[in-house]
Amino acid sequence: MFARLFALVLALLALNACGTPDFEMEPPRNLGDFSLGFAVATAKNAQKVPISRDATAEEWEKVLQEALDARFGRYTTGAKLYNIGVTVDGYALAPPGVPVVAAPKSVLVVTAALFDDAAQAMLNPEGKGKQITAFERGSSDTFIGSGLTRTKRQQMEELAFVAAREVEHWLTQNPEWFGLPPLPQQPTPQR
Repeated sequence: MFARLFALVLALLALNACGTPDFEMEPPRNLGDFSLGFAVATAKNAQKVPISRDATAEEWEKVLQEALDARFGRYTTGAKLYNIGVTVDGYALAPPGVPVVAAPKSVLVVTAALFDDAAQAMLNPEGKGKQITAFERGSSDTFIGSGLTRTKRQQMEELAFVAAREVEHWLTQNPEWFGLPPLPQQPTPQR
């Protein structure tokens, strides 16, 4: 039994060595008059889940800033500047050496805020940020837990990529912020 388990782990590690996480982005979405003024990532008060690899605030800020710049730096043609702030609230980076049965996943919780640069106003309802939970995407190299198959940096890059994508998705759910018509209301299901 142990030999089979060991062979499975080796096979999955070999598969991981053959490829890298898919960080290709789909084309920019329609965000109307949106142009990125600047994006800021902060992690000074990030909370770590007890069973997690350690990561410093500086490491989170760097990797999240890179993901935000890559995703939103593509938006340069809109007529108005908007600024994005993202704060890391908490995280869990799957550690190495955890039993295969548990197959832990990494997770990142952030709060995003959007500011209209010209109006000097926050666009979030009631001035509150939007809390977003980013999970690792499933793949052959995370089947047994990414702590065994990925470095801490790879886990952080994956989570930052997903978080930035989710921030973009949140913006598309609020088209009126960018001079676009509101999304159609979904009918309430009849009981």
